Amino acid sequence: MDTKLLQILVSTIVVSLLIFIILLIKKLLNHHMTVKAHYHIWYFLCIPTLAALLPWNHFRLGEGTHYLKSLLTFHREGASKSERMNGVNASQAPNSDILHDFAVSVNKAAPDFVYHTFFTVWVIGVVLFIGTAVYSNYQIYQIKKSASAVENQELNKLLEACKEIVGVKRNIRLRETSLISSPITFGILQPLIILPSKTREAFSLNELKYVFLHELHHHKSKDLFVNYVMWMFHIIYWFNPVVWYALKRIRTDRELACDASVLNLLDESGYIEYGHTIIRFAEKKYNRTLEQFTPGIGGTKKQIKQRIQYIASYSRDSLLLKWKSKVICAVLGIVVLFLAPITTVIASPDDVYQFSGKNAVYEDLSSYFKGYKGSFVLYNPSKNQYQIFNREMSEQRISPNSTYKIYSALFALESNVISPNSNKQEWDGKIYPFPEWNQNQNLATALSRSVNWYFQNTDREVGRKPLQDYFHRIKYGNEDLSGNLDSYWMESSLKISPIEQVQLLYQLEENQWGFKAENIKTVKKALLVDVQKNGRLYGKTGTGTINGKNVNGWFIGFVDKADDRFYFAINIQNKDGQAQGSKAAEIAKQILHHKKIY
Repeated sequence: MDTKLLQILVSTIVVSLLIFIILLIKKLLNHHMTVKAHYHIWYFLCIPTLAALLPWNHFRLGEGTHYLKSLLTFHREGASKSERMNGVNASQAPNSDILHDFAVSVNKAAPDFVYHTFFTVWVIGVVLFIGTAVYSNYQIYQIKKSASAVENQELNKLLEACKEIVGVKRNIRLRETSLISSPITFGILQPLIILPSKTREAFSLNELKYVFLHELHHHKSKDLFVNYVMWMFHIIYWFNPVVWYALKRIRTDRELACDASVLNLLDESGYIEYGHTIIRFAEKKYNRTLEQFTPGIGGTKKQIKQRIQYIASYSRDSLLLKWKSKVICAVLGIVVLFLAPITTVIASPDDVYQFSGKNAVYEDLSSYFKGYKGSFVLYNPSKNQYQIFNREMSEQRISPNSTYKIYSALFALESNVISPNSNKQEWDGKIYPFPEWNQNQNLATALSRSVNWYFQNTDREVGRKPLQDYFHRIKYGNEDLSGNLDSYWMESSLKISPIEQVQLLYQLEENQWGFKAENIKTVKKALLVDVQKNGRLYGKTGTGTINGKNVNGWFIGFVDKADDRFYFAINIQNKDGQAQGSKAAEIAKQILHHKKIY
């Protein structure tokens, strides 16, 4: 919920900033831009919105955002290092503590109900505005339903002549109805121009020519489509007064741009006649609701006054002015290219792992997960087959919590921060919430007891950039270390799916990354949980704790059974605070037992 709100908030800030930039450009460079450019630069508003709100994970466009996230995140990282003692080997005996839970709570600034309240208010506003849009389109439908074909041959011939002048080749039908007081145009697939009844009696053919030229330019410029995009903008950002003001300016700029296109087709004597035609519609009743979807030659009195002032001072655009407009738009485009990735990052395009599922069997294990949402993934390399419970959750990326320490240990070994024979750290005397943490640690005890300070120290010594390179190298989940270096793995930026956990364990055991064999062996030894006659169980738990509640429990590992090896990952979630790594391990062992694996 808070992620969705963050997406909306950041995109709102970016869009508002872009609106202010556009308004500033229009103000400062007013005389260096064509009227059409004043309208067209508003199109740039769509880019950051699409970047924030589209489901990018379905397009697999998440690559390349990780580096940007690290650039956008600023942290003060301590330079302190722990003293190390030599000559301590990683234990080869089973770690009885590894299935215990030692998790530190991550505190959120606002309770969940705050996020739910704000999100609910936003959704209610969206629903109301969608209702308004539906009602407006219903009005348009009623107008369309009541409209009858214009039988006057003069008007139909005039429309065809105007289409040729404007360069519109589509079949645009002419209709009339008593439900409107000024001409409107709508219909993206089946375009219509609808006139008020008895228009022919009230307007001369010359005046109607200007009306047709205006409406046809709306069709040619795809303004009807732009209107629907603007309304979607209105729905999403209904709470933002800056967006309301921008949409008002866009409608005015749209009409001015359309007027410029018409004037460009006329001689100077036609300017005055065109202006007089527009003035006649100032007296007509204007429907503001229909304006959202049906542009027309009419408008509010304020809009018409501004348009008449423009027509009175109109002169054709010079080549220099056109080139200035292109340069200004290009520069603004560069600004947008900088702003859009910010919202792309917040949109979290990498929250879901795209798994083909071609070699997967999906099974129902819900009886093991009573009281929990969860997923279970088992991989058998000898058959190259996955057995998966809950496909959706098995592909969903979430915080790895302490399961990440498998790889933190490996990276520390690879960086020579520790070694297989020199991996002890002295406790600094700080009192931690678990007695097991308040003593000296080696790699085996640190992994089995999930000692945060041990791996925080090694991560600091390895450094953010080398760590980031390692995570990229093994392709660990979303590879996102933009969170604080001491906690990026605890309900923070780093995320991984259960399927990816299993794949990484397989790659670790097979050493597909080309790491030192002795380092792989050292990590594996530290993960040994239990030894039985028919095999060995290796694994690591992880618990995500938010505001004192255990909401996310992991147990990942593998079983060595004779010549076979089985890799597994289980994740459980529970809002009541019962989703612990130890509970996940208990469920996993039941499943493995019933599958006769362990």
